[in-house]
Amino acid sequence: MTIAKFSDKASQFVDSVLRLQPSFAAFDCDGTLWAADAGEGFFLWELQQGLFSDEVVRQLTARYADYRQGRVSEDDMCGEMVTLHAGLADAEVQRAAAEYFDPNIAPSIFPEMQELVRRLHENGCEVWAVSSTCDWVIRDGMKHFDIPRNRVVAAAARIEDGRVTGDLTQLPSGEGKSRLIRSIINKDPDAAFGNSRWDVAMLNIARHAFAVNPNLDLHELAEERNWTVYWPDRPAK
Repeated sequence: MTIAKFSDKASQFVDSVLRLQPSFAAFDCDGTLWAADAGEGFFLWELQQGLFSDEVVRQLTARYADYRQGRVSEDDMCGEMVTLHAGLADAEVQRAAAEYFDPNIAPSIFPEMQELVRRLHENGCEVWAVSSTCDWVIRDGMKHFDIPRNRVVAAAARIEDGRVTGDLTQLPSGEGKSRLIRSIINKDPDAAFGNSRWDVAMLNIARHAFAVNPNLDLHELAEERNWTVYWPDRPAK
């Protein structure tokens, strides 16, 4: 893990979390551990890589436009960004995610969030990544945080004989985040970190909730509920 320099404000934030001595911490990823939207980015990047036929690309592009116009729900779009890979080899999609992540997302990692995760590991905290982005991308990104694959809860499809199917097995978005944390990890977080309203259910079940780089709606809610609000330093390029 590369450790970057960061501000006094960032150091104070990291120390404030460590003083709580959490034994289990749950982190959203897009917008929380890094600035970029890896789920949306990977989807748009894939459409240019020749993985899908021209007709499928046209259909997916139209579907995404409907999502941006509010005609497709967040959960539906997140799920379809996974199941669009139906028929492809699981290993092929994982290789694509690895090719995508480092040049496109890694430069937007918030350095103090990387440092926080590192220090939590050192203190024996159980750290999990919980994201509605597809698990191929999140699993690859976790190499920058030393979070193992078995501590990733991300959007996933059933794999049969090494190939992706069109059946979702989990979608950690909104209420799905808290539900999957409780069903997979079997306990509530001591600390949880998120940036959007899709993280509210996860933040609600945490002993200590942190709104990191929050969208306006989460910022307002965090202030109402006295959750800690933190604005990260600019990512180290």
